Amino acid sequence: MKKIINTENAPAPLGPYNQAVLIEGKTLYISGQIAINPTNGAFVLDSIEAETTQVMHNLEAILQAADMTFDNVIKSSIFISDMDNFGNINKIYGNYFNEDTAPARETVEVAKLPKNVNVEISMIAYK
Repeated sequence: MKKIINTENAPAPLGPYNQAVLIEGKTLYISGQIAINPTNGAFVLDSIEAETTQVMHNLEAILQAADMTFDNVIKSSIFISDMDNFGNINKIYGNYFNEDTAPARETVEVAKLPKNVNVEISMIAYK
């Protein structure tokens, strides 16, 4: 059984998808999040640090809507437009996890991301 997870505390989807899908109340698949402020719809592109922080806030809101936290995350996928930003993105991302229990992850440089943002992150969580 799948349950659609949507919250006003994260940006609305930009296309025909949902913020997340919860399977049998246990496994949460979160769609890639970019740096959109859900309060006003503005893109947060002031710096890579601010952009990454907004992405993490959006992911956190979706996790909370499914009654989960970053402790439940088992896999992350990070897509970045410039690998030179990896260090700064990784520093912000790392603030949300205990290094000893951090999820599996891949980080990939891509040619272009939606709306020309610099970072997009998706996650899988398990309760």
